Amino acid sequence: MPQSYQSLFEKYQNIFNMADDQPMEIDTDTTEQEILLAATNHDLDSLRRLLRTPTGSANVVDSDTGMTPLHAAIAACEPDEETAQDKKDMDVDEAATLNTTALEEEEALKTVKLLLENGAIWNDLDDNNETPGCLAHRLGLKKCYEAMVEAGVRAELLLSRLDGFEMLAEYGDDSEEGEEDAEGFEIIENENGDSLQASMVEVEEPAPELVGPDGTVPGADSVPDLVQIDENGQETKVDVNSEDYLASDLTFKGDRLLDADKNGVMMSWETEIMQKTVDRLCPKPGLRVLNVGHGMGIIDGIFQSKDVSAHHIIEAHPDVLARMRKDGWYEKPGVTVHEGRWQDVVPKLVEQNVIFDGIYFDTFAEEYKALKEFFSEYVIGLMDPEGRFGFFNGLGADRQVCYDVYTRVVEMDLFDAGMDTEFEDIHIPDLDEQGEWEGVRRRYWALDNYRMPTCKFVG
Repeated sequence: MPQSYQSLFEKYQNIFNMADDQPMEIDTDTTEQEILLAATNHDLDSLRRLLRTPTGSANVVDSDTGMTPLHAAIAACEPDEETAQDKKDMDVDEAATLNTTALEEEEALKTVKLLLENGAIWNDLDDNNETPGCLAHRLGLKKCYEAMVEAGVRAELLLSRLDGFEMLAEYGDDSEEGEEDAEGFEIIENENGDSLQASMVEVEEPAPELVGPDGTVPGADSVPDLVQIDENGQETKVDVNSEDYLASDLTFKGDRLLDADKNGVMMSWETEIMQKTVDRLCPKPGLRVLNVGHGMGIIDGIFQSKDVSAHHIIEAHPDVLARMRKDGWYEKPGVTVHEGRWQDVVPKLVEQNVIFDGIYFDTFAEEYKALKEFFSEYVIGLMDPEGRFGFFNGLGADRQVCYDVYTRVVEMDLFDAGMDTEFEDIHIPDLDEQGEWEGVRRRYWALDNYRMPTCKFVG
């Protein structure tokens, strides 16, 4: 056990000893500490008993480390420095060592599953800026990591389902059938009162793991937030307000496009991603393509090199449009520039029955639900039956566990929209080492591999 967690273990033991020594009239509640200790010890029987108590919660937090029971259960598998060194120095049986590690992870996995079934939040951060999934990934605990990814996917899917119920409530449904459909569910707000982050509770039989004891969706309070890493290495929430972005001044600096707050809108390191994307979307000359979001023009320049027969570009920002005029995009043969938000342009293209063989989507300052709306509602009316659709897959790219969660979610949503998705891994070099983030306030990529999506209609 690492030193920090060993000291935590000792702290709880001291608390319990002090509680035993106190006079009977003093009420000392050590439930939170007992839960954390039981999680650390993978003591399932004690955990079950403690979680059934009135004050028992799978989301207690240690005041010294910020760790939750999920963190504690996973961190308990981390060897301390002395043990790790002993294994290096001693002539130990490697197979026996691996077997011991596997057994430890199995015990941790059982604990993790029990905590999730009792409403543990999958993406809480400890004082080391790690979620339980981050910790499992760093320690190489594949089964525990997979459990955390699956929990994140379930939380996000439930949140998406909730958004659908909110839309029904917003539009109203006075019919008896509508009332019956809504029966068995209640909408409640979480601690921050954000209606978008409200939670759905099945009144009759709450689904374990998806709904916490307090009636909220574990992890839903942070799932919608777009987070990037600032120039000081700290996570900051990004204001994904499209109106503010479109009203802001942009700066073109050769290898990057920045907004007024020095946030990276697009950067030249994406070129390899764009090249491989176009190779997939345009496997032969003479195709019709649509790009939503011109930015620096990287992907549109690559589309032009493919000798496309028709090239439509949707762009809303005035500064980008001015740059496109300066660079001659309006005069290029076969190019049609649509000025405005895609939400206003695309329905008109559908009405006009304009069809494309390749479609790419990469907008800035929009939430995931905008991308989902695009491929769920409009791609079917824009794309040829043999066509291909792609997008910049940067969802949750601030940390690996979030990226894996959102990649699975978008794959499921694409399938619901009638598309199969094939992912190709592209290695991303160390952008910090190359100085790519110098002068950029927020880093929108922090991972080693990019998962490039190519989507086709099912069948």
